[in-house]
Amino acid sequence: MTGADRLALSAPIEAPDAPVIEIASPTRRDEARSALAVATALRDADVPVRDVAVAVRDLDPYEEPLFRAALRHGIAPVFWTQLRVTRTRPYALVESVCEALAGEAVDREALLRPLEIRWSPAAPPGSDTQPTEWPIEPEAIHRVRESLPDGSRSIPEWIEVIEAIDATEGVDDRFRRFAQWLEDSPAPEPASVASLLGEVIEGYADRGLPETKAADAPALLDTETDARAVVRVRTLVRQLRRKFADRLDEGTLERSWDAAADLAGEIATQRPGRREHSNARALDVFEANDVWALDVPYVIAVGLTAEEWPRPTRSALPPEFQEAVLRGGEGSETLAPRPAWVGGRDRDQFVDALRAAGDCVVVTRHTRTAGGDDVARSPLLDHVETRRVSEASRRRLVGTDRELPPALREVVGDGTESGAAAEEGP
Repeated sequence: MTGADRLALSAPIEAPDAPVIEIASPTRRDEARSALAVATALRDADVPVRDVAVAVRDLDPYEEPLFRAALRHGIAPVFWTQLRVTRTRPYALVESVCEALAGEAVDREALLRPLEIRWSPAAPPGSDTQPTEWPIEPEAIHRVRESLPDGSRSIPEWIEVIEAIDATEGVDDRFRRFAQWLEDSPAPEPASVASLLGEVIEGYADRGLPETKAADAPALLDTETDARAVVRVRTLVRQLRRKFADRLDEGTLERSWDAAADLAGEIATQRPGRREHSNARALDVFEANDVWALDVPYVIAVGLTAEEWPRPTRSALPPEFQEAVLRGGEGSETLAPRPAWVGGRDRDQFVDALRAAGDCVVVTRHTRTAGGDDVARSPLLDHVETRRVSEASRRRLVGTDRELPPALREVVGDGTESGAAAEEGP
């Protein structure tokens, strides 16, 4: 690989056909407000909301401020995020049940964990009413934890301990019923794993999910995540039966609940396809890796800072060495550079965001952290010509009148100025 080839990894980005307008805001929250103010102002200018999309390098730090900004501007956002199912309560419940069933003995923490995550018995077949005593309230679980002795025991031994404790100490019959359910659970076969874990997730859907909704904020973000996780874990359990059987036939997996839990983790961490159905009246918010096939008139690319997009390289090799390899310095001709050293993946996603827009790209960034430290502009923006919006124009944009900046107003067609870029200034 020649020096030129190496540096091609960071070659200039081809200018997009659509104009690029840059908006800098003081903080991340201000940036989110600016981005959603652009979407709202475009809607007010008769641009259909379906003609606007927001792209973010990583939604984790931006989903909450974008959602709050959307509520402020009266927009319903649809976040096309990858559901991290292993971080959800329904998945944790399945995992905790496997842990309680694994091995010859469990301690009290492993025994009680499924109850903490709202384990409930399956509803009787044909029953239309849900038992009101499930899931067990956290206060009762806490009292039982204080009453149960330390140390690991088998499930039959735990049943004896629970039965021996006086009910006045807070150990009611529900704990014995749960321990008995564990004792009656079948051996881990493909069919029994699927049926038992399916029973667990259906019990959560019937009685655990309503608990989430009752404690949720009006926006119901936690309820939505919980409901999506229930659907995903149902699918996971069906896949687990087939994959567990295949691995047993191959002889690559032991017949145990531990192995079932590990296999469930493998399936859960595979990144599935789309998780949500788009709403025709909602604003789509995508992660950058999902915009490659997008075709929409207006794209609002959020987070164009040196810390967000591209993401700084996590490498043990010093930057000076990386630069020497990229340039083919003496002694490094035979070394292959990593595309990540120059943000290759992030750059490609940035190019995808530029190409997705038919009429205009609006790039946003923030200039300060929450602690007041300066945040540098993304080096990706050095490769394209942008029309920078002044702070005064930004303030008018996020104000009550939601006035489009001159550069963007010219694109939409509501303005007549031809020198919008010059008026805006740096």
